[in-house]
Amino acid sequence: MDFRLTEEQQMIRRTAREFAERELAPVAIELDKTGEFPWDNWHKMAKQGFVGMTLSPEYGGGGAGLLEFTLVLEELSRVCASTAVILEVHNSLHAETIEHFGTPEQKQKWLPDLATGKKLGAFALTEPNAGSDSAAQQSTAVLKGDHYVLNGLKCFITSGSKADLYLVMAMTDKSKGNKGITAFVVEKDRKGVSFGLPEDKMGIRASIQTDLILEDVEVPVENRLGAEGDGFKIAMTALDSGRIGIGAQALGIAQAALDASVAYAKQRVQFGKPIAELQAIQWKLAEMATDIDAARLLLYRAAWLRDQGGRVSKEIAMAKLFCAQVAMRHTVEAVQIHGGNGYMREYKVERYMRDAKITQIYEGTSEVMKLIIASSLLR
Repeated sequence: MDFRLTEEQQMIRRTAREFAERELAPVAIELDKTGEFPWDNWHKMAKQGFVGMTLSPEYGGGGAGLLEFTLVLEELSRVCASTAVILEVHNSLHAETIEHFGTPEQKQKWLPDLATGKKLGAFALTEPNAGSDSAAQQSTAVLKGDHYVLNGLKCFITSGSKADLYLVMAMTDKSKGNKGITAFVVEKDRKGVSFGLPEDKMGIRASIQTDLILEDVEVPVENRLGAEGDGFKIAMTALDSGRIGIGAQALGIAQAALDASVAYAKQRVQFGKPIAELQAIQWKLAEMATDIDAARLLLYRAAWLRDQGGRVSKEIAMAKLFCAQVAMRHTVEAVQIHGGNGYMREYKVERYMRDAKITQIYEGTSEVMKLIIASSLLR
């Protein structure tokens, strides 16, 4: 059993870390303050090759595996979690899903622009009354000749009004519950597509989330992804990859909190010596480091297994659950280590704490992850 990254994977990690420190770090604090969508970051990531790195070279992608993409997301999240989640949703939930389930014509139509960052993709499953319970959604798609007419309201859409393409789940047969959900690719410029105002969020403030409003939107049959009723399967497959990405985001945030805490403990003097010499602080740092390492092993295992093929939902749920728990628990500890300074915007750890919380909620809450794990155990 070899836990070492290959030379290529180590190079990808170094490249991502250097990119994040050079390009993302100078603007991360200001983006958090203003909530401005990081278009400059997006274009720089596209130029670096991160945007389409998991897509096939046939469509302009990098052909990398999920583990390599996980390494990139972890490093970007150490510096700017907002930028990282925009990339994660675009790749894992949107573009990869089209490549996996799309027809040759659909792939050729959309993937080249998605792979190069010319177009930004979003994922639309959640509704005001349908979060974890996707079967409760009310959005509908009615077939009329050569097109469907979509109506509904989707909420918390990452990249919201900024995206170009939306992977939308809608009911084609409400009587069938989850088996009545169908997936569609909806272009932003279609008549009847509109958006709510950006949400005013606690964390990941530069990754815009808005409502997506569909009012008699006509979508051609050729924009349907898969067959009618395949939408739930498509969404769950996408979310498996996405949850690894959120785990990587959580892991990166936790690592940033540990790095900041170690540096602060070495330079902060109390009782005549650096607080790093106090056992209470040493134990906090030791627990942080141990949990982060355990989270990393769970996450890399899940990504590696997914790259081997097939669904590994239990392992992915374990990784996402634990990474999110570690991020939340230890960003709180990082603030505690910083004392009063940790509560101030001048220090980054308060942002890490705010950013960490959402990893326990989106793309499957921690409670849903536990249900997936338990369901696997009790079969």
